[in-house]
Amino acid sequence: MIGAIIGDIAGSKYEFCNINHTNFDLLDKDCHFTDDTVCTLAIAKAILDCEGDYINLQQKTILALKEVCNNHLDAGYGERFKKWLKDSEAQPYHSFGNGAGMRISPVCFVAQNIDQLKQLSYQVTSITHNDPSAIKGAEAVSICAFLAHKGFSKTEIKKYIQENYYDLNFDLQKLRDTYTFDVSCDGSIPQAIFCFLESKSFTDAIKLAISIGGDSDTIACITGAIAQGYYSVPKILESQALSFLTPDLLEIYNNFTQKFKKIW
Repeated sequence: MIGAIIGDIAGSKYEFCNINHTNFDLLDKDCHFTDDTVCTLAIAKAILDCEGDYINLQQKTILALKEVCNNHLDAGYGERFKKWLKDSEAQPYHSFGNGAGMRISPVCFVAQNIDQLKQLSYQVTSITHNDPSAIKGAEAVSICAFLAHKGFSKTEIKKYIQENYYDLNFDLQKLRDTYTFDVSCDGSIPQAIFCFLESKSFTDAIKLAISIGGDSDTIACITGAIAQGYYSVPKILESQALSFLTPDLLEIYNNFTQKFKKIW
């Protein structure tokens, strides 16, 4: 989960000011957390609130998103999600946006296998993002992170995703030259996975994700969630990223990591 948070914060300053290189400091004073971090931590809270019984995860997720996100209304949510936060009925609104993929990483900590992972991913995604492409996108991200953590190679991860989800045969330089802002799952999640596959370290993964441009904070968030499972996250980066969080968000993070640190 810290990988997603670091990616979000690092990419925040480049979302509307894209760069196409990796020669930059990952975290500095101009960075900040966005809705990606808030929503990710809300999912973490929902998992904690389930107390090990995930049959009610869907309802717990609705409650947690409303509670945590309404405390951070300036985090940069899309207009439809902001409306959902205020809607007492809280019905899904057929979103195909990449918000489905950026918030999914906490489910990887509790799934015992891929079948359960898919079930948990569906529960936390379909409450808002019930378009088939969003269900697919969240599932693909969670499976990448899960397989990375379980010790699968990049070749094996790429093969699984290409056979079941997306074509990942991109060229890095062509992406940097031609990629444009795209908040759809189909138009950003494959690119985020590709950046992980191309990387040589956790830090390199985040920088590569930012360097292709587009929706930089969310792409780096997704890449970071996967890269965390594959690489060790530098402690200095973890400390720096956590210093950006507000006390309520930091409390969720600490509670979650304390409970699941033996698993992940």
